[in-house]
Amino acid sequence: MQRAMVIVGASLGGFDAISALLSRLPASFPWPVVIVQHRSAEDTADTLQVMLQRLCALPVREVEDKDPIVAGHVYVAPPDYHLLIDRGAFALSTEARVSHARPSIDVLFDSAAATLGSSVVAVVLTGANADGALGVVRVKSEGGLVLVQDPATAESPAMPLAAIATAAADEVLPLEAIGDYLSRLAASRM
Repeated sequence: MQRAMVIVGASLGGFDAISALLSRLPASFPWPVVIVQHRSAEDTADTLQVMLQRLCALPVREVEDKDPIVAGHVYVAPPDYHLLIDRGAFALSTEARVSHARPSIDVLFDSAAATLGSSVVAVVLTGANADGALGVVRVKSEGGLVLVQDPATAESPAMPLAAIATAAADEVLPLEAIGDYLSRLAASRM
């Protein structure tokens, strides 16, 4: 089986979009799913994890520094930390904000592409800025797959529009189709 990792970026309207995506993944989904949702530094550490776990058949965990990456799990970036992929584990960083955000989607996408190359499936969801646009270019340049939420189905279309404008998107899909697409993709690579 070819190994892969799904990396997801969302901002304004992201909780509903992430919930819709995760609710479509079966408990047997074989790949790790790593999520950066723009969050306030004041967010309670595990709030997003707890809310998503109620809607998701896969185990959901908020990342701690040096956590190993396990297939079939969902990982959420903690508030006020950049999330990076580092040789089979996660790394957290408090470096400067990128696109006014920490965690930054671009930081996750760039580190995943650098570490995993063509095994990355990047997903850009709703959001009010351009975070993720540079990251999808990097993912595409390393041979990864880029999926973007159709801006017409996004609460805030700016982030999907910025990703589409890079010409790196392999597929632009309505929100409700993304989880099913990922499930079919994973099944085809087993």
